[in-house]
Amino acid sequence: MRIVVTGGGGFLGSHLVERLRARGEDPFVARRADYDLTHWDDAERLFRDARPELVFHLAAEVGGIGANRANPGRYWYANLIMGAHVLELSRVNGVAKVVTAGTVCAYPKFTPVPFSEDDLWNGYPEETNAPYGIAKKSILVGAQSYRAQYGMDAIFLLPANLYGPRDNFDLETSHVIPALIRKMVASGDEVVLWGDGSPTREFLYVDDCAEGLLLAADRYDGSDPVNLGTSEEISIHDLAELIAELTEFEGEIVWDTSMPNGQPRRRLDVSRAKERFGFVARTTLREGLTRTIEWYRASLPVAT
Repeated sequence: MRIVVTGGGGFLGSHLVERLRARGEDPFVARRADYDLTHWDDAERLFRDARPELVFHLAAEVGGIGANRANPGRYWYANLIMGAHVLELSRVNGVAKVVTAGTVCAYPKFTPVPFSEDDLWNGYPEETNAPYGIAKKSILVGAQSYRAQYGMDAIFLLPANLYGPRDNFDLETSHVIPALIRKMVASGDEVVLWGDGSPTREFLYVDDCAEGLLLAADRYDGSDPVNLGTSEEISIHDLAELIAELTEFEGEIVWDTSMPNGQPRRRLDVSRAKERFGFVARTTLREGLTRTIEWYRASLPVAT
């Protein structure tokens, strides 16, 4: 099967490509340096070059709270237009299946916990990441509409917050786990964190997410969005303490309450993924964090 992975050189995409290759596939890796999917001509050239039968659309412009606050227009436009291009070109080129990764940021700010897919439209997302979340949610509407009108097998998955080896550790754009790891590995005295530590998050190890994508591609053909996660939540305060333990950070953790907390709670109902295509996350948070910290330390330049 001819397979395209958009964002295949990125965090999630690179792990999915590894899994595809491990089972004998030779996916076409679409990197932004070669194909900027916000441009129709580049997206059209990708489909012409790859002639895909299966598309995993993972390309995204995304970051933590700070990056979302700084780039609301760009994150809305880029994510919306990339998804629209992929769907339309998949239709034009007769692609058999499209698997799109959405985001937990699409859920309303005060969604009842655990987040059920049926509550996706019952309110506005948390303000700091609403443009990104709404852009992704619009792609869900596109996938459902193309299924209804053209019979396209387009599915939409909603992963929890991802983490793992090869994550983005740039403090300007990273999410909370890589930011905490980098700060605590680099500093022996003090780290300053946003908010008060009370919000909760659910984290999914990146390799588990890649497994979920493959299972959905193989076994799921439906219009309903599907959560991918662990259904376990942890407060940012407790997460910081756990990462401090695993990195052996002995300094002080300071909470800057002048900065936003983000969404108050996140925990997913993951029953649909298990029922529809048999996905169950395998990696505990402690195990995944240990692997991620080991990878990050190994990636640092060796002092001379």
